[in-house]
Amino acid sequence: MKFLDLAKVYIRSGGGGGGCVSFRREKYIEYGGPDGGDGGTGGSVWAEAVEGLNTLIDFRYQQHFFAKNGQPGMGRQRTGKDGGDVVLRVPVGTEILDEDQETLIADLTEVGAQVELARGGNGGFGNLHFKSSTNQAPRRANPGQEGVERTLWLRLKLIADVGLLGLPNAGKSTFLAATSNARPKIADYPFTTLHPNLGVVGVDGTEFVVADIPGLIEGASEGRGIGDRFLGHVERCSVLLHLVDGTADDVAADYQTIINELEAYGGALAEKPRVTVLNKVDALGADLAADQAKTLVAVAGPVLQMSGVAGEGVTEVLRALRREIDVDHATEAEEAAPWRP
Repeated sequence: MKFLDLAKVYIRSGGGGGGCVSFRREKYIEYGGPDGGDGGTGGSVWAEAVEGLNTLIDFRYQQHFFAKNGQPGMGRQRTGKDGGDVVLRVPVGTEILDEDQETLIADLTEVGAQVELARGGNGGFGNLHFKSSTNQAPRRANPGQEGVERTLWLRLKLIADVGLLGLPNAGKSTFLAATSNARPKIADYPFTTLHPNLGVVGVDGTEFVVADIPGLIEGASEGRGIGDRFLGHVERCSVLLHLVDGTADDVAADYQTIINELEAYGGALAEKPRVTVLNKVDALGADLAADQAKTLVAVAGPVLQMSGVAGEGVTEVLRALRREIDVDHATEAEEAAPWRP
């Protein structure tokens, strides 16, 4: 299934049915009085987060969603039928934005979460509604309320525990393939990964989800390369795994390039917990690997060493990630707990 994380949709709720002007006409009943019913309510447009979806590709082929109108009222005090609702089924983690792509309407982060995007119009009153002691034969009825028409954007941000960061060819996809059943494309040229990939990783009897995004380059925040449009997929992660290519000429500069792009992206992404790893140490001798690690430690702090291809140090990296995830979950639980004196 092709990955799509941004889609534009056009929605319209149903208009309400008009009220009816009618009078009771039966044999032997000379003055039956008004009996026009009210119009039905128009259908609404909803969005719901469902399981089993991780892309917005369905909205590539259908962009227009129109709810049904309510039926008009009828004689004999009959109310018109309500219009049917329309539900947009989206993946968990979908943000719904207004037409300006900046105003956030809803963020559906849990399965079953729903939000009403456009409410259906109310049905109009029939002439029975206007009957009174001073107006026993009203000949007026209200039209139904018009529906709401909107243009919205759907933006998917994948929900994962760990987000992979690094320059192109830093070994992110290799790490994901070596530690999970995910099979991302791997090749020896930059930007092999063109869309995010998810993988379930296990260590010491526990599992967590890892998200791999396309590599960043200097100037990504200004649109160079694929740009930073995929960084949104790691905003929800508990911890970031920053892979640095050990075979690079200047590992410190490569590390700083990614940090600069995170800071340029804004938000709290640059402040998230990070595990920095010197990758591809199997291609280096012991002395050269130690030198590269020393250079990286000077700018990044504690650094782990790993080879995704050879499997060296992978378990230690996974355990470090698991510890950071546990700390983040414990912090969230503490913040959610009710205050007690």
